[in-house]
Amino acid sequence: MDEVFTPLDCLLPSGKQNICLLILNQPLDEDFLHVLWNKAVLRACADGGANHLYHLTAGKRESFLPDYISGDFDSITPEVKAFYEEKVDTIVTLGGLGGRFDQIMASVETLFHAQKMTDLPVVVIQGSSLAYLLRAGRRHSLNVDTGLEGAWCSLIPVGGPCITTTTGLKWNLDNQMLQFGTLVSTSNTYEAHDPTEGKTPVTVWTDQPLLWSMGIHHK
Repeated sequence: MDEVFTPLDCLLPSGKQNICLLILNQPLDEDFLHVLWNKAVLRACADGGANHLYHLTAGKRESFLPDYISGDFDSITPEVKAFYEEKVDTIVTLGGLGGRFDQIMASVETLFHAQKMTDLPVVVIQGSSLAYLLRAGRRHSLNVDTGLEGAWCSLIPVGGPCITTTTGLKWNLDNQMLQFGTLVSTSNTYEAHDPTEGKTPVTVWTDQPLLWSMGIHHK
C-alpha cells in the first residue's frame, strides 16, 4: 500500500497536518516562523534555539512563548533563559502518588533531581494528596488558606535527617531533628484558628531538603 505524504503541507494555509514545531540553534526564517508557529499544536526550542526565537520576536515576545525549552542549556544565554523562566511560576506534575509504592518513591526521588535543574517549585498532585520538596537552608512560608486544603499535612525527612523549625501547625517543631527511626511528622494538621480570620501561613525552616505533603480536596 502506498504511503501518501505532502512534505510542504505544513507551510500551506490550507494544510491539514497537525504539526509540532521544533526550533533549533540556527538562524530562523521569519516568514516560515510565523506560518509554522500559527499552525503548530506544540512548540519547542532546543536549547540555543530559544536565543533565535527571543531575538526574532522582539517587541512581541509574549505572543511567541514556546511550550518547552529542552537541552543541556549550555547554549541559551542567561538573559533569554531568565526571560522564559519568568513566564512560569510553578511546575505541576499530575500523577505520581498512586499505584505501586516503588513508583511513588521514584516520583519523590525525581523531586530531588528537579531541585538541581530548576529554581521553580515543583509539586506533584494526585487524588487527595500533594507533595512538594522544600529546599534546604530556607524559611518557607506556605499559604494554606485557599479552601482546597484537607485536614492533614506532614513533613517527612526522605533524603536524610533534617533540623526543622515550624509555625502554624498543631504540633510544631522547635529546632528538632526529623529522622526515620526517631521522629517523623506525619498526620499533623494546622493550628486552630478563628474561622472568620482564616488560617495563618505555615512556616518551615529546614537545613536539608524536606518533603512537605498535604491533603487536598475538590471544591
